[in-house]
Amino acid sequence: MRDYLIWFLGDFAYDPADAAHLLAAYDTLMANPEAKQQFEDAIATYQANIDCDYGALTAQSKKAARLSGVHNHTTDLLLFICMSKHLRALYAERGIDDAIWHNSMSDLKYKLEECKLVRGVRGMFVAFWMPGWFKMTRFALGRLQFEIVDFGREYQKDGISLGKESKVLNMHIPRSGRPLSKELYEDSFARAKAFFGPQLPEGQCTGGKVPFVCHSWLLYPRMNEFVSEKSNVRKFMEEFDILSWDDSDGESLWCLFDTNERNPDRLPTDTTLRRAFVERLKSGGRVGWGYGILFR
Repeated sequence: MRDYLIWFLGDFAYDPADAAHLLAAYDTLMANPEAKQQFEDAIATYQANIDCDYGALTAQSKKAARLSGVHNHTTDLLLFICMSKHLRALYAERGIDDAIWHNSMSDLKYKLEECKLVRGVRGMFVAFWMPGWFKMTRFALGRLQFEIVDFGREYQKDGISLGKESKVLNMHIPRSGRPLSKELYEDSFARAKAFFGPQLPEGQCTGGKVPFVCHSWLLYPRMNEFVSEKSNVRKFMEEFDILSWDDSDGESLWCLFDTNERNPDRLPTDTTLRRAFVERLKSGGRVGWGYGILFR
């Protein structure tokens, strides 16, 4: 597995300092017999059944962390990198393009960057997010990430009718460093329709339209009060029919600012979007989340 880890870190172009840290942490794990057993048993459990108990896997990862002295955020990231080897083989078995595996597993690097910025640790702090990738229900298709979910509510508009059990494509916008331009997200919608379309119930939507939903701070509808109409983020939000939204008192701020800091006087203002949010907060305004739907 060490050779695979070296290959993975190189192929995904991890920063050399991050790669060296992760490799050293892996060696520390393997040098402790009890930690090694916990870590390798977790990998073996996944290889035997991808629908396993992921909470149990990360519990073993955290136990390995305690035994070895490696930070548990680091052992969690290492665990999923190692599990990605078996996942790649499953993609091949099911005839899924290896480029989709690569795009999907890039999320591990995004989570590393978030963890470094927000927690100051080379690892990940969102292990709960990983099962969708490794159970092969979530896939990265271009700029965005998608999975089929139950809609969970009623919707009737423009001749389209959806119920609580209707299937929709839930989308996620990773912190990839790529712009959220119309060209890129329309490309992702087209890829998702082609990839997931055959799995959606025939005739679910009038006119062959595929429903996409998203719950994110990027869909906060009051952004039109303080974010420029030229902003890619605002343009993306305005593509959606916003079905619900809420003010969050700032718990979503880390997604934009890469910090748990909530004092606007100490938040970074190095981008136009960040400056707009900081000015909003300093003026006593609120920020929050939105949930919306669009059709393609």
